[in-house]
Amino acid sequence: MSDKRDYYEVLGVSKDADATAIKKAYRKLALQYHPDQNPGDTEAELKFKEAAEAYDVLSDETKKAQYDRFGHAAFDAGGGYGGPQFNNIEDIFSAFGDIFGGGGGGGIFGDLFGGGRRRRGPAKGRDLKIQLELSLEEIDSGVERTINLKRRESCGTCSGSGQKPGTGKRTCSTCGGRGQVAQNRGFFQVAAPCPSCRGAGETIESPCTDCSGSGGHTQPAEVTVEIPAGIEDGMRLVVRGEGDAGPPGGVRGDLYVVVRERDHNLFQRSGPDLVAELPFSFGQLALGTKVEIPTLRGKVEMSVPAGTPTGKVFRLRAQGLPRLEGSGRGDQLVRVFVEVPKKLTSEQREKLEEFEELLAESQGKRSFLDRLMDKFS
Repeated sequence: MSDKRDYYEVLGVSKDADATAIKKAYRKLALQYHPDQNPGDTEAELKFKEAAEAYDVLSDETKKAQYDRFGHAAFDAGGGYGGPQFNNIEDIFSAFGDIFGGGGGGGIFGDLFGGGRRRRGPAKGRDLKIQLELSLEEIDSGVERTINLKRRESCGTCSGSGQKPGTGKRTCSTCGGRGQVAQNRGFFQVAAPCPSCRGAGETIESPCTDCSGSGGHTQPAEVTVEIPAGIEDGMRLVVRGEGDAGPPGGVRGDLYVVVRERDHNLFQRSGPDLVAELPFSFGQLALGTKVEIPTLRGKVEMSVPAGTPTGKVFRLRAQGLPRLEGSGRGDQLVRVFVEVPKKLTSEQREKLEEFEELLAESQGKRSFLDRLMDKFS
């Protein structure tokens, strides 16, 4: 009997789930256990591969029909299907490119999570990562920010080759000219750029005197980043081609921008919703009132009915943040509480004591504690 988990259980869908639901469930798991989000986490890599295998079967009508009838036994030796052959993470990305946005664009999930694909072909420059702090007001409207950074630029003398003009190169002895060496990363074995030739497959005989054979210099640069409205703390934007310069014939690396949300003095965030706790006097909650409530975009009027208890939460529709994927806005939740004065004048104390006496008379002179105990009897 196979020790593999049920594919439907892996994806968290029912057996009558349609193709759209299966794809949505897999995409959610793929993003959750994405290697970029879980660096060095072997368990996450296992779950990532497990989800990919389940999706490979359930997204194919023929394989799904065989699985529904025979379970994992349908794909045992001699069953006609040996399962997806994923030797490394790149194979998963290649097989399910549409899940991660496909092509070279990547869509909003490609941008926010750095995509899932690994470039093939010419060597690529080093990726850069920075943190960008944003206020709730900036997140609410979306903003364009200019980022100052230092990155590697190609040497003008040798055009990034690192070799003295007029000289040649020789085959790298470490990788034998392949430009790659095998490395074990937890569950997977991946091909990594050769550390000696940096993926070029060749080494320099006579280094360039201007860059000492490095092929470039570190220089300041400015990069403009468009921040979408509604972005959340911890999300990453990728700006393609704004990292370090690549080697000759290669491409620039990418710039990853990690968003950090600045604390607000009034609001707390819950997804697209905003939460605020506002003080009221006992009289306002007892008698009812209309007040102007602050929002990120100005003030709105809110009615507080008579007899409102402390802790009551009111919902101001569409006064929250824009929904990142979808239309409309979240809501603003207003939790009211009684603000107890720390000091009273003699007149205030006298009136308050008079009120307490009237309240006690109306309730049969029974104390609050007596009434509370009744709740438990």
